[in-house]
Parts: sequence; C-alpha cells; structure tokens
Amino acid sequence: MKFSKKFTNRVLSGSLIGAVNGLFGGGGGMIAVPTLTTVLRYQTKVAHATAIFIIAPVCLASAIIYIINGYFKASLIIPVSIGNVAGGALGALFLEILPQKAINLIFIFVMLATGIRMLF
Repeated sequence: MKFSKKFTNRVLSGSLIGAVNGLFGGGGGMIAVPTLTTVLRYQTKVAHATAIFIIAPVCLASAIIYIINGYFKASLIIPVSIGNVAGGALGALFLEILPQKAINLIFIFVMLATGIRMLF
C-alpha cells in the first residue's frame, strides 16, 4: 500500500510529537505547534488547537504508564487537574480573541522563558 507524502509527513510528525510527550511527560506542544505550522503549513490558531487535541490522548497514555511505574504524587492530581482545566479553558478563550501575531509572541516568550528556567 502506498501512502501520500502528506499522509506520511503527518504520521512522522505525530510520532515525533508523541515521543517527545512520552519522554518528558508533557511538552509535546513545544514540538507540535512548530511542526504543524512549518512542516505541515497550518495557520497558528489551527496549530495550537490541533496540538491540544492530539496531545490529550498521548498525555493520557503517558500518565497511565507513569502511574503504573509509580512516578506520580497522588496529592497533586486533583488540585493540579482543576487548575489545568481552568487554565485550558481560559487559554482556549484567549486563542479565539487574540490576533495570530500576539499568540505567536506569547508562545515564543513562554518557550524561551521555559528554556532559560531549565538552564538554572
């Protein structure tokens, strides 16, 4: 069976995103958004929304594996989940309201700040 180049690129991109997410327990968005915008040529807002949608099942699969291996703190699950859902809803509202350029700048700032923070 022969697959189109577009389909193959999507599968390879998804594999990369999933591997990063599984390895780091999150962070697939930092790979997903640039991959969706540059490699697959999606608009920024579509890339951000799609990244959240495709990362959700990967996060669930990774979480199950982490839980099975004992790499979690039960006391954090509920409060962090509540904050995560609230922040996700707020972020989705801002995605609708903010212009594409502002979203790009915020994304760049967050990725840069996270990278600098990880150095120290």
